Amino acid sequence: MNITIYDVAREANVSMATVSRVVNGNPNVKPTTRKKVQATIERLGYRPNAVARGLASKKTTTVGAIIPDISSIFFSELARGIEDIARMYKYNIILSNSDQNKENELKLINTMFEKQVDGILFMGGTITEDHINQFNTANVPVVLASTYDDTQSIAAVNIDYEAAAYEATKYLIEKGNKLPAFVSGTMETTVDQYKYDGYKRALEEASISLNEDLIVKGDYSYESGLDAVKQLADLGKLPSAIFVAADEMALGIIHGVQDMGLNVPEDVQVFGFDNTRLATMVRPTLSTVVQPMYDIGAVAMRLLTKYMNKEEVTEKNITLPHRIEVRDSTI
Repeated sequence: MNITIYDVAREANVSMATVSRVVNGNPNVKPTTRKKVQATIERLGYRPNAVARGLASKKTTTVGAIIPDISSIFFSELARGIEDIARMYKYNIILSNSDQNKENELKLINTMFEKQVDGILFMGGTITEDHINQFNTANVPVVLASTYDDTQSIAAVNIDYEAAAYEATKYLIEKGNKLPAFVSGTMETTVDQYKYDGYKRALEEASISLNEDLIVKGDYSYESGLDAVKQLADLGKLPSAIFVAADEMALGIIHGVQDMGLNVPEDVQVFGFDNTRLATMVRPTLSTVVQPMYDIGAVAMRLLTKYMNKEEVTEKNITLPHRIEVRDSTI
């Protein structure tokens, strides 16, 4: 049997408005009446209808989070930061997986609006004009996490991907690697492009000519790291160092190199990106760019709460610090 607010009001012999005030923590209820209503709620097992409450208050205390791949360690750590801050501010999360597919992303954005969420946290690939138009169709705030909007019209939390890739590549060059290879993401997103730009800047600064054969496109997966080693090996000899756009791909590269009977870092140095838990699980442990995934999620959620609660926002595009962590996969 579905217990309603009407049933509670009837059993407690009070008005539905009084029950509503008790449920919502309104102080304007006599202590004796509050105690009676709470006892009735507990006895009947009444659970407030969040949708109905949202219609009345015009708030659902629900946030939609759209993530490319929740099975990814990177995005799962980012989602944990979102969840912890959401819980602190008493928001519930509706989590959806988009597979970083544009059509899926647009459908999910519309679905979130239909669910009357109070705000959206979006993690994806390229923010297109279609995305921006979709975001603007409903009057709820949107914050991007680890995702760039080239127009900078949407609030976002990121790191400086270009600088991070530059520092990683520069480190490899300074360790005597005359021409490190680069295994990128799909190169279809702004983040991918920034990483490529940082790699290229480090080469230019060292007066090293760019060799397109040493740039391999991956898809951030372990398997694409294995495939990248095969592509580089087909050139005749593996390069002495490889900068990789994600830790999971870097693990594939380390294992691909080892499968060829070579050693990391003696024969090939490998430098990753993200500093996920995988970086310390692999042997040798992985040198990598430390990207604060948890903090990106937490700061993005806090920024969204400011918009939802009409708080002052002094900075809508936030860049968090990164650093280089040198481990055993480089010399």
